[in-house]
Amino acid sequence: QVQLVESGGGLVQAGGSLRLSCAASGRTFSNYAMGWFRQAPGKEREFVAAISWSGGITYYGDSVKGRFTISRDNAKNTVYLQMKSLKPEDTAVYYCAARLFQAVVAGSQYDYWGQGTQVTVSS
Repeated sequence: QVQLVESGGGLVQAGGSLRLSCAASGRTFSNYAMGWFRQAPGKEREFVAAISWSGGITYYGDSVKGRFTISRDNAKNTVYLQMKSLKPEDTAVYYCAARLFQAVVAGSQYDYWGQGTQVTVSS
C-alpha cells in the first residue's frame, strides 16, 4: 500500500502561483511514477502532469503546458506541482496518484490516490 497526502491548495488570484505537495508513505517511493490529476465540479477528471520514477520523464496536459511544472524529491518521498499564471479555469480539486515505474497519462492506470486538495483561482 502507498498512502498519499496532498497539501498546498488554497485560494489565489488569477495570475498567481501555488505549489502543491504530495507526501508518500508505505512503500519505496522511488519505485513509483507519480501523477497529478484534477476534477472540477460537474466535469470529468483531467490529467495534469506525470513524472517517471527517476524524474527523468515528464508529461503535461495541454491546458497546463508552460505554466505547471512537476518535480519530485525521492529523498523526501514527495512530488510537487508548481503552478504559475493560474487561471480561473484551473479551479478544481487536485489529486496525486502513484503507479509502479512508468509514468502514464491515463488515470485508470494509477493504483493509489490521495484525498485531494482544493485549488480556487479567483478572477
